[in-house]
Amino acid sequence: MRIVIAGAGEVGSHLAKLLSREEQDIVVVDDNAKKLAMLDANYNLMTCVGSPVSFRTLSDAGVDEADLFIAVTPFEDCNVTACSIAHYLGAKHTVARIDNYEFMKSENKDFFNGIGVDDVIYPEFLAAQEIKTALKRGWARNWFELSNGEIILIGVKVRENAQIVGKQLKDLTMSQHNYHVSAIKRRRETIIPRGDDVIMSHDIVYFTTTARHVEDIRAICNKTSYKVKRLMILGGSRIAVRLVQMAPSDWKIKIIENDAERCRRLPELCPDCEIINGDGRDCDFLIDEGISETDAFIALTDSSETNILSCLTAKEYGVNKTIAEVENIQLIYQAEGLNIGTIINKKLLASSKIFQVLLDSDTETSKFMSLADAEVAELEVKAGSKITRHPVRNLDLSRDVTLGGLVRDGKGMLVTGNTVFQPGDRVVIFCLSGLIHKIEKLFN
Repeated sequence: MRIVIAGAGEVGSHLAKLLSREEQDIVVVDDNAKKLAMLDANYNLMTCVGSPVSFRTLSDAGVDEADLFIAVTPFEDCNVTACSIAHYLGAKHTVARIDNYEFMKSENKDFFNGIGVDDVIYPEFLAAQEIKTALKRGWARNWFELSNGEIILIGVKVRENAQIVGKQLKDLTMSQHNYHVSAIKRRRETIIPRGDDVIMSHDIVYFTTTARHVEDIRAICNKTSYKVKRLMILGGSRIAVRLVQMAPSDWKIKIIENDAERCRRLPELCPDCEIINGDGRDCDFLIDEGISETDAFIALTDSSETNILSCLTAKEYGVNKTIAEVENIQLIYQAEGLNIGTIINKKLLASSKIFQVLLDSDTETSKFMSLADAEVAELEVKAGSKITRHPVRNLDLSRDVTLGGLVRDGKGMLVTGNTVFQPGDRVVIFCLSGLIHKIEKLFN
């Protein structure tokens, strides 16, 4: 597949790195030659120096033969224009990164399709959705529903008091058949586990299960369920505004913003919130603003370091749920080792959304999640595909892949060694980065 990426900024560069592992034909276009030189030197891709809205530049990049054109420059108007030009030149499918929620509304889809923009991605909106989901189930680090909730992927950080700590997976499956341990995140490593692997304290364990057994997962991890009603948000960013606008009416939200001018604009965007001008890094200030009486603390400033440290502070004052926006991917590994709760990264979320487009199955029902170094997807089994020829135990799958569950005739179920897949099954795949398209071939 030929993929042209316009924009070598944070999202474009990260996406190019991920796609280069997938053995795709990648071309990155940007007018910054230094950024392109760094990508060219370190990854298996090609680069093209020039403006993403230049007909000549896009022609030189081979857009006329592109299966997918992705515009992710920092400028929304540039992205929309670039997609329109790419479509005119012959790109089969285009995706534009946007900053305007109005562009996402269903009534405007025909307009964008008419000018050559097939899909739009709003990273801040994706981040707000992720935060809202995390707040609904505060005891989980990650929550990911597939096929209308028939299969659920739950990431939980386990402590010493969890029932499963110190046990081999094969011992757990002898007594429990209502969940599957799909992956274990241990410090900087993601493990696709086997029966002799042992769950250790401070691991982030990813379970796949069905809706009726969610409480079983919470119980074996010794987590307490609680309802979030009082929120304190540090930073009046676009993510904060989108979160407030999609929040339930019973949430009481306080936004702390250090920029006085931004504080003057926030009441218009967030009319039902309390807006406070102050420095959220000041512990005395946070105490005065009632941090110890807050159910959830969400750090959304422009500084990853500030977000991490402020969440640590919130934990010290007894806040149950903390969420930090960490845009520096290298810091994610360190942050996951700390007691800061859920981590949000717009680049990973945007990459996940774009990977949906890459999957050959129906992009409206196929879900995809990208962690720092692992991938989760839901793939549909096609008639005559290799995956249908043998029971799972005889498929000779890579050790870096696990099949977490499947949905058959609208009902979710776990996968065992005796499972034989049927055409129409939707299967949850968990694998290390770079393998998803190799696995996809088994389903087609």
